[in-house]
Amino acid sequence: MTRRVLITGASGFIGKALVTALAKQGYAVRAAARDPARIIAASEVERVAIPDLVGSLDWSPLLAGVTHVVHLAGIAHAPGTLPDDVYMQINAEAVGTLAQQAKGKVERVVLLSSVRAQAGLSAEAPITETDTPEPTDTYGRSKLEAERLLAASGVGYTVLRPAVVYGKGVKGNIAALATIAKTPMPLPFGGLENKRSLLALDNLASAIAHVLKTPQAENQTYLVADEAPISVAELVSAMREGLGRPPHLVKVPQGAVRKLMRSFGREADWERVTGRFVIDVSKLMAAGWTPRIETHAGIVRMMAAETGAAV
Repeated sequence: MTRRVLITGASGFIGKALVTALAKQGYAVRAAARDPARIIAASEVERVAIPDLVGSLDWSPLLAGVTHVVHLAGIAHAPGTLPDDVYMQINAEAVGTLAQQAKGKVERVVLLSSVRAQAGLSAEAPITETDTPEPTDTYGRSKLEAERLLAASGVGYTVLRPAVVYGKGVKGNIAALATIAKTPMPLPFGGLENKRSLLALDNLASAIAHVLKTPQAENQTYLVADEAPISVAELVSAMREGLGRPPHLVKVPQGAVRKLMRSFGREADWERVTGRFVIDVSKLMAAGWTPRIETHAGIVRMMAAETGAAV
C-alpha cells in the first residue's frame, strides 16, 4: 500500500524541507498551502490549496486517500500582533476539527506543536515531557490546547514540541542574531555561557519521518532538539565561522549586551539571549530517533549556505 501523507503548511520554512524529505523516503506527498504555487514542484508531490483555518472547516477533500497527516499550518509566534481568539481558532480549533475528521481515515496525525506549549523563555532545570506544561503566552496556550483537542479526538497521533529551529532561510530570533554576527565589530557575547537547545531543520524533518512510521510513537508527546545545547557565545562564534571570520567576542557586563540588542531593535529578545533553556531529548531518542546534525556544525553550515561558501 502506498503511503500518502498530507502536509499542511507545506510552503513554509519547515514545510518545504519536509516535503522534500518525505518524498525522498518514498511517500506520495499531498502538500497543502494557501498559495500552492509556492510549494516545491516534484513528480511525487501533489500541490493543493488549504482552506482558511478560521471558521467552519471541511478537511475531507485533503484527507481523501491519505494514510498520514503532518500538520504544520498555523500562526507563528508573533507577540502582540493578533487577538487571542485568532490564535485559538487557527492554532487549536482547526486542529481539533482536522483530528475529528481524520479519525477512522488515517493511521497517524503528527502535530507540530512547540516547546512554548510547555515552558516560557527560560528554565533553570532541563525540560522534560514529564514536566507540567506552563505556557506563558497566548501562542503557547493555543498550541497546548491543540494538543488537548488532538488527544481527545480518538485519532492516532503524535505530538512534537520542537525547540527553536534553524537552517537556511530561517527567520525570527536566529535570523536577528545572525544579522548581528554579520557585523564587523567585536561583539560583547564572550561572557554568555548560558546553554540553550536549538534544532536543525534537517533533524526536525528526520524526527517527523521517524514518528510517522514508529508504532511506539503513537499517542505520545515528544520534545525535539539537537542532542546537546550550545552557549550563546558558542552560537555566535559558529555563525562567524560560517562566514569565514574569527569570533571577535569580548567579555563585558551584561548591560552592554542589552544595549547592543536595543540598538538592533531586539531588546525584547534579551531573555532569549541570557536565559538558560536546555531540552532533554532522551524520550524521543529512546524511541529510536538519532539527531544527525550537531548544533555547532549545523550553524556553520547555515551561515556558509547564505554566502555560498563551501564547508
